Amino acid sequence: MIRAAIFDLDGTLLDTEILWVEVTHQYLQECGCDPSYDDVLQIVYGRSWRQVYADIVKKYDMGHVSIQDMDAILLGMIQKRKSQQASLVLEGSVALLRDLAKQMPVCIVSGSPRKAIEEAIALLAIENCLAFYIGAEEYHIGKPDPTCFQMAIDRLGVPARDCVVFEDSTAGVHAAKDAGAWCVAVARPGRPAQDVSRADLVLEDLGTFDLARL
Repeated sequence: MIRAAIFDLDGTLLDTEILWVEVTHQYLQECGCDPSYDDVLQIVYGRSWRQVYADIVKKYDMGHVSIQDMDAILLGMIQKRKSQQASLVLEGSVALLRDLAKQMPVCIVSGSPRKAIEEAIALLAIENCLAFYIGAEEYHIGKPDPTCFQMAIDRLGVPARDCVVFEDSTAGVHAAKDAGAWCVAVARPGRPAQDVSRADLVLEDLGTFDLARL
């Protein structure tokens, strides 16, 4: 029986996962690096900010830029891109979160910094739907390591087998399953293909999800 729900943020509730890839690629180019788009995709997509920063520093010799400064620069670039987008909200996913919040505790577990999560929650107007949220600053090893989801499950006070995680990335699906939870993956057309074969259910739109399907 499902008694709690955990949502990823970027790529699951907001179509921002790809924006992080694009702005990181642009930022590295502006810094004089010569990254391929595919390399940046591998570094960024579905991974926590701490991991992303560590990989950038190692691969592109960017240790002279602190994690706080790089975070601030990229967040500023993200905000500019967001203002140019007609809509980043994945309406079906947000509708599902609101519906599940009426039935059980719901939280967000993201690899993004807490500031970005707070801004997203305000944009989506889902403050009253969430028991809590967990951001990159709160755990040191990111997805696919299950630590972040295990933290959420502990806070929810519900056995892992009674939790469902909604994800969009290979790393996120592995983390959810290794934490012992059910996992529903959203695989949207037009976005980078991810291996979500371990998910219990794969949908193009989370708005079509029904608890009975698990």
